[in-house]
Amino acid sequence: MKKILIILLVLFYCSAFSQDKKKSFFKPYKLGFLYNYGTNENFLNNDPDYDYITKTYKAQAFYKLTNWKSFEIELIVQPQVQFLKHQLLNKWYVTPDQDNVQEKIAEFTQLKSMNLYGVEFGFSGKKHLFKKVDLHGTISLGFNYIDTRTERLAKGFTFNENFSIGLSYETFKNSYLYLGTNLFGHVSNLDFKLPNDGYNILGIEIGYSILLK
Repeated sequence: MKKILIILLVLFYCSAFSQDKKKSFFKPYKLGFLYNYGTNENFLNNDPDYDYITKTYKAQAFYKLTNWKSFEIELIVQPQVQFLKHQLLNKWYVTPDQDNVQEKIAEFTQLKSMNLYGVEFGFSGKKHLFKKVDLHGTISLGFNYIDTRTERLAKGFTFNENFSIGLSYETFKNSYLYLGTNLFGHVSNLDFKLPNDGYNILGIEIGYSILLK
């Protein structure tokens, strides 16, 4: 995760200074909204120890960075809120060497409703496929606050990492519908606090965006 953070920061720094000086880098060329539904119970990752579901709502600001071969590279800034459901299924995940074992088992095996608030920075490669259809691949890193502790993650500051792929279609002039999948999503805190086993998800995404004049 440290390597991903360093790569994203370097890309952002280099891209910001490669912009046309006559244009403001801080003015997006497109605005959008994205909804994501994800769960840890899927064909790629099915952890029997816990259930985890996220419903994520993201506002999006798109910035053109550069072109690479046949891809347009964009930065996507995404303030977001995630509404989470979590429940420990395997009570023996709370090991006897921990303090207050029975109290933790009673707390963590209850179904929990939690919230996560943050902002995510994504680098997207966009390739034109057909008339009005584009392919998108996005890798992103977010900085967040989660408001409830569980057996897998402490309350407080967290990171989230995502890799998504999808298609956008120009529905009307200068407006786009996006449909994709969050192939990999992870939330953890880089061992700032314990526990830090984190959560892994696979999800589906739908979004809508509009070009600005």
